[in-house]
Amino acid sequence: MQKYKGELLMLITAVMWGSGFVGMAKGLEHWTVFQLMAGRFLLASILLSMIFYKKIRLITKAVLWKGAVLGAILFTAFALQTMGLEYTTPSKNAFLTAINVIIVPIIAYVIYKRRIDRFEFIAAGIAVVGIGFLSLQDSLIINVGDFLSILCAVGFAFDIFYTNVFVKTEDALALTIVQFYTAAVLSVIAVLILGEVPTSYSSEGLGIIVYLAVFCTGVAYVCQNIGMQYANPTKSAIILSTESLFGTMFSVLILHEILTGRMLVGCVLIFIAILFAEVKPTFRRKKSFI
Repeated sequence: MQKYKGELLMLITAVMWGSGFVGMAKGLEHWTVFQLMAGRFLLASILLSMIFYKKIRLITKAVLWKGAVLGAILFTAFALQTMGLEYTTPSKNAFLTAINVIIVPIIAYVIYKRRIDRFEFIAAGIAVVGIGFLSLQDSLIINVGDFLSILCAVGFAFDIFYTNVFVKTEDALALTIVQFYTAAVLSVIAVLILGEVPTSYSSEGLGIIVYLAVFCTGVAYVCQNIGMQYANPTKSAIILSTESLFGTMFSVLILHEILTGRMLVGCVLIFIAILFAEVKPTFRRKKSFI
């Protein structure tokens, strides 16, 4: 049951992140990259500290440095992803970000010599193909935005992997609080260095920051960091890859985008990938009786 609890929390995270693609795209109409990031992470940090204030007492030296590492990774990944959205389409950005699915097991192999499970790798590959059908609508020519999105995928893969490692020994919410404050401080520093302190704002722009902070940042990362206490890192990455599916659904509902046949094929392939990863133990048990 603990495993399914973790995977359900991963799914909630994917839904929140999926809606975030629409939110970030709309947010860039009102804010710069680092203004948007500073607003969402600062507000999310404050809210998280108020709601889970008892967890602040659990912030030890270990939690502090581990949370700071996660926060620096998170800041870098989001900066690359949001900058990528300025130069490429949301669909390509979503697809290229989602290749973190196949990067996670590679990180585990390179750093910890964890054997790459063939079922995990096949499932990850199917998920990537599905995301391609779902999200990649334009040419495959790599531009600046695409390159930034690929780098962002590497960043998110490290975030997923090390979050899974750190929550095994530290309190997940305490880690998340430190992680958010680190990302917020780095974002504010970037705003100050670039001279982007806002002098005016719109109600719509503020509303977008509130939504991104509460749901796409606070709720999503609390669910992710708690869920990763129970879920396998590669399977977590596969479930989180469905953010592209939910991103498309929100785009259809909110931005009135047309759902094509190719996008439907992508949806099916993504769910096949998740199912394949889920039934892996069944395959192994059957094999053991032969």
